[in-house]
Formats: sequence, C-alpha cells, structure tokens
Amino acid sequence: MNERLSKMPPCYPSNISREQFVHIAPILESARKKTRPRTIDLYDIFCGVLYVLKSGCQWRMLPKDFPKWRTCYEYFKKWSVKPSVTEDSILDTLLKKLVGIVRIADSRAAKTTFVIVDAQSVKNTDTAKKKATMLAKRCLG
Repeated sequence: MNERLSKMPPCYPSNISREQFVHIAPILESARKKTRPRTIDLYDIFCGVLYVLKSGCQWRMLPKDFPKWRTCYEYFKKWSVKPSVTEDSILDTLLKKLVGIVRIADSRAAKTTFVIVDAQSVKNTDTAKKKATMLAKRCLG
C-alpha cells in the first residue's frame, strides 16, 4: 500500500497492525472494481470499520482521524453483503482470518474446537415457558 496516503495515527485499540493488514489486503482489493487509482488508504478505511464495530458508535460519530464516515460506511456495506446463504461475507472472512492469525501466533489452533454454554441462560429459557403459561392461566381465568 502507499504509505503516504495514510494520515491516521495507530492509537485506537480497534486498529490492526500494518503487518496483520498485509494478510487481508488481497481479499479487500478483490472486492473492488479497478476503475481508477485509489485516493484513500484501504488500511484507514478498514480500521474505521473496525472502530465502529468495536465501539458500537454511530457512523457519523467516527473520529476525524479516519476517512469520512460515508466512505467507511459504503465500504462496510460492500464488504458485509453475503454472496449466498452458505458463503460468508468478505468482512466475516477477514475477521475469521485475523482471529486465526492471532491464535496461531499464540501457539493455538487457527479455529476453536469447543464452545462454552452459559448454564444460567439455559436454565432461564427452560423456566421462562412455565412462567408464561402460569401468567396466561391467571389472565384467562
């Protein structure tokens, strides 16, 4: 990527490093029709999207260090479209790839092998049905 295009300081916790970005840049580039040279660094746009996803802020509240919020939002819309029911979106694919890279760097398998289920949540869903039935009996008569 062209380093001079990037003006953003790497001070946000949601940002990824340039080294991590090198692994996903080809996937992002493949999602774009090459009509004219890019004027905004794709790294900055991706970090802007990650900032909104991590912080949960509104697009219009994106800090001024990132590209314009409309630009980041347009790329987010493009990257989050699922091509089909069975395929992941570009954004899902990238985030899974980044998680795999971090897990491998921590000497772990790229994908998780188990899931933890919160027992309290499971209990609540079982008893919620009984409570709703009791409430309905009281209301009906």
